[in-house]
Amino acid sequence: MHVLLIEDDPAITAGIVDALTGAAHRVSHVGTGGAGLRAVRDEAPDLVVLDLGLPDIDGTDVCRRIRADSSVPIIVISARSEEIDRVLALEMGADDFLVKPFGIRELIARIRAVTRRTLSDGQEAPSTERHLGPLTIDLRGQRITVNDTPVHLTAIEYQLLVYLSQEPGAVRPRSDILREVWKTEWFGATKTLDAHVAALRKKLGSPAWIESVRAVGFRFEIPA
Repeated sequence: MHVLLIEDDPAITAGIVDALTGAAHRVSHVGTGGAGLRAVRDEAPDLVVLDLGLPDIDGTDVCRRIRADSSVPIIVISARSEEIDRVLALEMGADDFLVKPFGIRELIARIRAVTRRTLSDGQEAPSTERHLGPLTIDLRGQRITVNDTPVHLTAIEYQLLVYLSQEPGAVRPRSDILREVWKTEWFGATKTLDAHVAALRKKLGSPAWIESVRAVGFRFEIPA
């Protein structure tokens, strides 16, 4: 596997490169966000390990810009340990978040876990379209239309819609949604989820698409 490491700290870089190389990964390294964006475009890595504290561009913005053009898995590594930093990185499209300092074995385990999820998602992708009444989800092109009118979603809104619509009528608990869409275990208030559901209902044109199930979660329905 080709791993692109975007990290400006030489000591951390050396440890990660040595460990991943020893685990039979091919590793390329850049020390700035701008170089990272170019490397993603030019090298097409299989996975990106991204530091947030870069000298030129904040890592969350780098994550957002990578995700706008690529579905490459992204693992964020950062000394920022506040919940808001994790939430922001995940909303910008990161697949996982690891707080510094961390063990190299944990990083390798996270890479394997993210890779397994990506391969599993890739097995579903060849089904070209999902038709749900007036709603069409193009899984390959990641395009959404309602009554043949394009609907523009953020990356996390798209992932939320895809997950909820996998099984219309099924109740999805909040904890499952957060784990599968945001790729994290979540404790406490889940207002971020409610905000994204509200935005998705508005963009789809009706609250009837996603029904709230009190004290449990949400159910995707095709409006009558």
